[in-house]
Amino acid sequence: MKTDQSKGTRDLRNGSRLLSFMSHNLSFDLHQVLHELGHYLPAQPPLKDFVHHNTLHAFQHLPFHEGVQIASENFGYKVYWNLEKYRELYHSGKINAAILERVIIERQGASNLEYWRQLLLHRPVQEYPEPKVGQLRRWWKRIYHLNLDKEVQATLFRLICGYLDQGIAIWKFPVQAKGLLSAVRTIEKNSFTTFVKSERARELLFDGHTTLQDLLELLVGKEERFAQYLFDQQFSHPGWSGMIAVLEQQPQLLLDKKKVSLHDLVFLECILEIDALDRKRGSQWTALAQHIPNNFPTIFETQGASEWYQIHGLWQEAMEWTYYDQVIKGLQLGNGKDLSPRNPGFQAMFCMDDRSCSIRRYVERFFPDCQTFGTAGFFNLPFYFQPEHGKFMTKVCPAPIKPVHVIKETESKIRHEKDAHFSKHSKGILGAWVISQTMGFWSAVKMVKSIFRPGETPAMVSSFRHMDPKGKLGIECKDPDHRHHGLQAGFTVEEMAENMDGLLKSIGLVRDFAPLVYIIGHGASSVNNTHYAGYDCGACSGRAGSVNARVAAFIGNHSEVRKALRAQGINIPDSTRFIGGLHDTTRDEFEFYDEETLPESHQQLHRHNVQIFEIALDYNAKERSRRFHTIDSRQDPQKVHKLVKLRAMSLFEPRPEWNHATNTLCVVGKRESNRHLFLDKRAFLNSYDYSIDPEGKYLLGILKAVAPVCGGINLEYYFSKVDNERLGAGSKLPHNVMGLLGVANGMEGDLRAGLPLQMVNIHDPMRLLVIVEHFPEVLMKIIHIHEPTYEWFINEWVRLVGIHPETKEAFVFHEGEFLPYNPITRQIVAVDNLDAVLESSAENLPVYIIE
Repeated sequence: MKTDQSKGTRDLRNGSRLLSFMSHNLSFDLHQVLHELGHYLPAQPPLKDFVHHNTLHAFQHLPFHEGVQIASENFGYKVYWNLEKYRELYHSGKINAAILERVIIERQGASNLEYWRQLLLHRPVQEYPEPKVGQLRRWWKRIYHLNLDKEVQATLFRLICGYLDQGIAIWKFPVQAKGLLSAVRTIEKNSFTTFVKSERARELLFDGHTTLQDLLELLVGKEERFAQYLFDQQFSHPGWSGMIAVLEQQPQLLLDKKKVSLHDLVFLECILEIDALDRKRGSQWTALAQHIPNNFPTIFETQGASEWYQIHGLWQEAMEWTYYDQVIKGLQLGNGKDLSPRNPGFQAMFCMDDRSCSIRRYVERFFPDCQTFGTAGFFNLPFYFQPEHGKFMTKVCPAPIKPVHVIKETESKIRHEKDAHFSKHSKGILGAWVISQTMGFWSAVKMVKSIFRPGETPAMVSSFRHMDPKGKLGIECKDPDHRHHGLQAGFTVEEMAENMDGLLKSIGLVRDFAPLVYIIGHGASSVNNTHYAGYDCGACSGRAGSVNARVAAFIGNHSEVRKALRAQGINIPDSTRFIGGLHDTTRDEFEFYDEETLPESHQQLHRHNVQIFEIALDYNAKERSRRFHTIDSRQDPQKVHKLVKLRAMSLFEPRPEWNHATNTLCVVGKRESNRHLFLDKRAFLNSYDYSIDPEGKYLLGILKAVAPVCGGINLEYYFSKVDNERLGAGSKLPHNVMGLLGVANGMEGDLRAGLPLQMVNIHDPMRLLVIVEHFPEVLMKIIHIHEPTYEWFINEWVRLVGIHPETKEAFVFHEGEFLPYNPITRQIVAVDNLDAVLESSAENLPVYIIE
């Protein structure tokens, strides 16, 4: 199946969108250079808004293998596992030999099979080639034996961090309103000491007519080298540069607002470089370009296909399709019949998050007559949440959405304990001595105690503290004209009905409602986790989904909403009650909201269901514990669960849970089509019924969220795994929190973007495979509607497979076509004692059929 657009699309995407300002024939355009520089820098926002994204988003307009090759050649990123790892997987059978052969034939031709197989299996191992970015600026050391990074960055980082600080510093940075550069100038004029010591550098700093081009003329000399020099300079510390580029475009991400720009950062750094050169060399230095050969290579020059990268790309494809092949075969083995109960005991909506994959399996196991559904965890309700005792609103919907509503909390208690240890006020000599002898002593005793008996502390981040379950929420809008910071307070009945209609139809829950319908958000608790926002719900912008679940349940129970839904063909019986809840995925605990509003007839049903949930949580914790080296997962589930809870509260535990580690799949279809499979917590499961949505109206909305959200999660894990030092954050053990913005190694290091090692050690770097249960012609039409979504699939940063809902035939999307796919896997192993299998291994497991 091929569209008329496919050839034009291939031509467009194969034309590398290289940086035109790098051309020697064009004059230097500062605005364009800074714009492109911001595009290529890491795009990670401050810790409070930590949301997973494609680390190499700047190359997403290119086909995956072409894009990562260009990124690697220019910036020195490792973008694949090394050859030894691939060959080890091949020889251990974890890369299927037949799959490898198929991949070589499809991409290099059958006549070249043996040649490429020999290359893949026997070519000598080589290191990644030397990156281009950094080569130009490195000449300072070669010519003058001067390390400008060492001379400049400690001072630069101190200034940036102090200026942007969000609450750690004892003293605020003075004169913040006019921007970083203005603030530094004011400090320099009014301080006894100075950051800029050379007379020329100080004159340039204070002269209002000095431009950035003037500074580059002094440092570089030739205009055609300016852009490359700026790339070298800013990518010597991409963390801080990337943070400033993000905050310049999204100043609302800072609670304590600061004016900042990439231009000011570059200007200040150039001043510090000139100062360092003047101090170290006096007048004995000249512009860098005078020493650079004319044929010095420019970054982003096209190199064409590289055999070295092609070898790695073939291995990567073979590794991915070895696993994909099993999954596709497993889905085809489903009987295709609708086995959902006509009178379910209860129904439960969970977030589509991969961590919900296993808890849903256990809930279904211990109550076979229930139904579970998966959807984005904001439950189709975009809004801000205003806690009663909170100074700021929090966004609880996907990052790209701009809500126009706010839900305000009232009648709640203060949820955050105070602790005398957490104070930024300075102490005098006498007071400090007294505190160290009293409070300091008991603090040390408490720390030792917490090693053996961890417990909750004021420092703990708990998903249950996001909202007071006994507080009131202003959900229904009584006065649309009343505004809270420009936002509508609550939803009107019409808006509530529209959102609930979209939620229920998108997951296929439009009939046969159970007496109780649970809506379960999720969050996480942690003591030792600077990236806590990455552990909560990505669909809620890194916050717990408790408020969304509670609001959705209120809307589902609203009589006027139900009346409006009946007009749309959804008849919710009067006997059905919705109830919101939250799953803490670290502690494996449930919390339910507004239980007291249930009629007496439903109270007993709910109490019975809670007992089932408790059993499911015990077994879910036991399954998770097989990854934890300090817990014997062969013990009784209840005992293991207690140990898992204690582990979550341990100050000394750097990995309280594995979060999205091992994510590889997103299955969009009816639960009955995949309920028979064990997918080892590797799948985002989004419920969807093609028969309710024959034209794909709701499918489009699902894929528009799945590609950037699930794809972004997947690719950040992928790149943080294959290059944890450059694209990840390295080990979290030496991390310090800098200004509540990010983490750095030591006190004066660059901010670390990406994920720490302790979040990715067990992850296998494979691109996300999205599998959609619908007719391929409908799927083809849908993905063409939204260009940004189409880009994810056509360039294969996320892979796409369609499963024909009637015949179970598989079609893989490749180069604008849906091509028939016949799995090489002939059978999937069936297991009748999954618990024993889980107890026996801590590794990533293959696909199983659950007996």
